[in-house]
Amino acid sequence: MSNARATAAETGSLDTFPRLLMNHARQRPNRPAMREKEYGIWQTYTWAEVAERVRSIASGLAELGFRRGDRLAVVGDNRPRLYWSVAACQCLGGIPVMMYQDAVAQEMAYVMEDAEIRFACVEDQEQVDKMLEIKDGLPLLEHVIYDDPRGLRHYNQTFLHGLDEVLEMGRIHDQHHPDFLGNEIDKGSPDDVSVMLYTSGTTGKPKGVCQSHAAFIAAAQGGCSFDKLTDQDDILSYLPMAWVGDHLFSYAQALVAGFTINCPESGETVMGDLREIGPTYYFAPPRVFENLLTQVMIRMEDASGIKRKVFEHFMDVARRCGADLLDGKHVSAGDRLQYALGNALIYGPLKNVLGLSRVRVAYTAGAAIGPDLFRFYRSIGINLKQLYGQTETCAYVCLQPDGQIKLDSVGTPAPNVEVKLADNGEILVRGPMLLKSYYKRPDATAESINAEGYFMTGDAGFFDEDGHLKIIDRAKDVGKLTGGGMFAPNYIENKLKFFQHIKEVVCFGNGRDFVTAFVNIDLEAVGNWAERKGMAYAGYTDLACQPQVYELIKECIEKVNADLASDANMSESQIKRFLILHKELDADDGELTRTRKVRRNFVADRYSVLIDALYSGKKSQFIETQVSYEDGRSNKVSAELRIEDAKTFPPLPRKAA
Repeated sequence: MSNARATAAETGSLDTFPRLLMNHARQRPNRPAMREKEYGIWQTYTWAEVAERVRSIASGLAELGFRRGDRLAVVGDNRPRLYWSVAACQCLGGIPVMMYQDAVAQEMAYVMEDAEIRFACVEDQEQVDKMLEIKDGLPLLEHVIYDDPRGLRHYNQTFLHGLDEVLEMGRIHDQHHPDFLGNEIDKGSPDDVSVMLYTSGTTGKPKGVCQSHAAFIAAAQGGCSFDKLTDQDDILSYLPMAWVGDHLFSYAQALVAGFTINCPESGETVMGDLREIGPTYYFAPPRVFENLLTQVMIRMEDASGIKRKVFEHFMDVARRCGADLLDGKHVSAGDRLQYALGNALIYGPLKNVLGLSRVRVAYTAGAAIGPDLFRFYRSIGINLKQLYGQTETCAYVCLQPDGQIKLDSVGTPAPNVEVKLADNGEILVRGPMLLKSYYKRPDATAESINAEGYFMTGDAGFFDEDGHLKIIDRAKDVGKLTGGGMFAPNYIENKLKFFQHIKEVVCFGNGRDFVTAFVNIDLEAVGNWAERKGMAYAGYTDLACQPQVYELIKECIEKVNADLASDANMSESQIKRFLILHKELDADDGELTRTRKVRRNFVADRYSVLIDALYSGKKSQFIETQVSYEDGRSNKVSAELRIEDAKTFPPLPRKAA
């Protein structure tokens, strides 16, 4: 009995991330905590090694003057030493502020000024240069620490410090003050702010979301128990560290369950690194799964006729029974035999090429995923599930239970989470994972949580007969056509983005007689298609205006229109007119957020002349657009855009479920 009580007491005290980290160093010191691929070789760090380095970084920060409550900006790709810096900051009672590594300097300046940053820990020379560009406008910024010293030998600013230097300072500090860090960790409270993550800012300036240790640990514990995650699991950490999904899956859940975080060598090597690691647990937004499928389809188009026929035959088998086999449902002996043969010839090799052979649980979130895309992965035996959450809820609201997967839902409320609907269909959530506050925005905090303590998500949805939540769209984006039909743009856009040739779509129709759309083609997929047809083109703009490309996209739109015609709620939202944009929507041009969500109002304002042309019956419209590049250069892109009509269909009876 005494041993059981001691264990319970010890478990109960693991209520902050530094305490969880130090506990793993004691309980599983030699288990791999992190791996990083560098110069083509995987380097492994055990829990004991990670704890020792976190201790040194924390002590080094303290030596530089970092104090409890200070904010540390963290900028860079997924690197073990950046994750360690997050933990080190938390050990001292500081608040890591995660920032997007591909943000331009002025975007960073806004966040760093708003968060009152004194210290920044960045990855490399590129990020140091951004800090130097904005330093004069940030009087509070005192120290910039960099991980990778390449290219920085002749940078002699006194406020710049190599992370190796900080580590060495910390080791000396720790020798002279061996009790210092333990005392600092003891001062930590589960209610302390553990991280600050900025919202995507689709409708205004980003807000700093303050989340506590208790909130993220509750979300991580709920997810780990729900999917039975253990210290034997592996995850590939490649999504932006500033995204709430990465912080939950690659940081919070790893520190709760004790599994291994694997960091790829670079963004360009992710697919190869994914195959080498073979994670058991995988998370990606729909866009990544769309890109993977696009690559598969491009390769199959280039394959021989026999290979294509074999592929198509066994994919038909997979569509017929693969998802049922995955869910443990009854499947005939003949289909089981066919599927087993397909697994040997097609599905197994395909999963190996995708790096998903060992995946036990895969999740997607961040945007709705097309049912056909979802069905494809489940049909070949990948346990892909959807979750629903937001930055303000630690990405934790709904999860899909194994064996109860619905293609058009995000599952049921996660453990310890309450979900209900407002009278207008807005989704309201309550639970231990809610934000503590928006930083310096008590007004926004008060507006986001109602009198009953429910966070107002801004999303619209409904529960089906089995209690599964279905997301329609952002509540503010759901509108009506003049004829009274519902207009849910995101719902239509996601159906179109399933097609491999379409990368992005923006639909318009609220308060209008009919729906129109801007389309971005996928340059790789359409370029491959064009080359096989012997079409010459000089780049995106040239390819996008080709008549054959318009016909290709028109076929996709008319297939979606036929599908919408069978939906009683959406049959009036078929796309009547469309154009293909002359440039790709880009975060550097303000058209997308750093999480690649469309800034709908910005796009509507910037391209208002095109919207007017779509609704005025014009057959074409000239447009000239200023574009920006990451290196600060700008240019103008112009084109005479063709406007095309698409076939619409009369409403049909509902499809059988």
